[in-house]
Amino acid sequence: MELLDTIAAISTPHGKGGVALLRVSGAEALSVASRVFVPKNGKALQDLIPRMATYGAILAPEGDTWQPVDDGIATVFRAPASFTGEDTVEITCHGGILLTQTVLSALLSAGARLAHAGEFTRRAFLNGKLGLGAAEALGSLLEAQSRGQMALALGGLHGKLEASSRVCYEKLRTVLTSVLACIDFPDEDLSEMSREDMIDVLSDTRFELDALGKTYRTGHAIAEGIPTVICGRTNVGKSSLYNRLLGREAAIVTDIEGTTRDVLSETTSLGQVTLRLFDTAGLRRTEDIVERIGIDRARRAMDEAELIFALFDLTRPLAEDEVAMIAELSDKQASGVAVIALLNKADEARDTAVAVQVEQAVRDALKQVLCVSARTGEGMDVLLQLVEELFVDGSISLRNDAVVVNARQMPTVTQAVEALDRALDALRGGLPMDLCCVDLTACMSALSELDGREIGEDVVNEIFSHFCVGK
Repeated sequence: MELLDTIAAISTPHGKGGVALLRVSGAEALSVASRVFVPKNGKALQDLIPRMATYGAILAPEGDTWQPVDDGIATVFRAPASFTGEDTVEITCHGGILLTQTVLSALLSAGARLAHAGEFTRRAFLNGKLGLGAAEALGSLLEAQSRGQMALALGGLHGKLEASSRVCYEKLRTVLTSVLACIDFPDEDLSEMSREDMIDVLSDTRFELDALGKTYRTGHAIAEGIPTVICGRTNVGKSSLYNRLLGREAAIVTDIEGTTRDVLSETTSLGQVTLRLFDTAGLRRTEDIVERIGIDRARRAMDEAELIFALFDLTRPLAEDEVAMIAELSDKQASGVAVIALLNKADEARDTAVAVQVEQAVRDALKQVLCVSARTGEGMDVLLQLVEELFVDGSISLRNDAVVVNARQMPTVTQAVEALDRALDALRGGLPMDLCCVDLTACMSALSELDGREIGEDVVNEIFSHFCVGK
């Protein structure tokens, strides 16, 4: 029943500014807004030309009467030609904190209720104005902290993922129609496709879905971020690298061993890749209880990481703990974790005997090895390039290609591919058509979940709960 309410909210950030924008949407939006906004041209708000800004007086209740509190602009959007698909009015007033709250209170007094978080966008989704992927992309666009995230969000906002999903869905529906004809009329040859034709179409669709799934590594790296751990022995330069990557002094850097005792966490961008960066306690044997807890947390962070920056000090011989760490990192590398060994303090000891020995030992075990200086920034450009090569597919156009970007979307693609593989196996093996029908339906259901045609309310609630109230 809440969908029948007329809702209102402030759509600009809280605080003092030049102007503030308030949005009203719902069946009674024009009636509610007409009590708060009176056009100076003498027309009623309901008679204004849609999508044309109109100057007027803004009123608020004062005792038993409504009195002017500001002059501003109103723009009317008639359903369905609005963001939400409903009648909508946007009112712009001067951006004082008290003034903006006064105008919002006036809209609520006039019959609107305060919008829930993301409710305007949710209504746009429910009214078919944008797909679920586009709604998610809009949320990502609002939260974007890098140009890569903006480009990816714009591609999603323009419906690239839904369009790709829809093409695959329609191909599957064509095959399913033929399969059902074979089942319902086995002796009348009413199917438009032979079994071989079905296999060809499903094979092409399978190739497209597999290619779509492969975009997740890039989409995840840019949009969600790669869990990235900086590890190494004490005083190897982990906190200096952490600060260098963040571009500010976020971690304490001293010559005293064991300064970092807990896991520090920040999100930053390295080129197009978003890093969910963790600075950890130095790995060593210690009797200090607090430091030992920090080391345990560091190891847990390493177990959950998708990317590890392992630091080694070129000015010191490898310690026993570091030799063990190299073996551990080699195992992680073999299991698919991206490990980049960073030989730090290259500006101080590039060609010394110790540096040569450390570098050789590390290169013998790990694939990706760079000489860097966390203090001067030497090697950071090469590190950026390497991380992008590991996680970003350069052939993908972030703005123009369909890209899977989050942990909700990827499982649906995987489920679709698995169901399609079962259907293909049934067709190729000459099994009864009804088995193929079940798997085709499962594949289409997964694609419907991907683009939001079939989606649980709990998933919808989770997505829109991350939006601000005015969006």
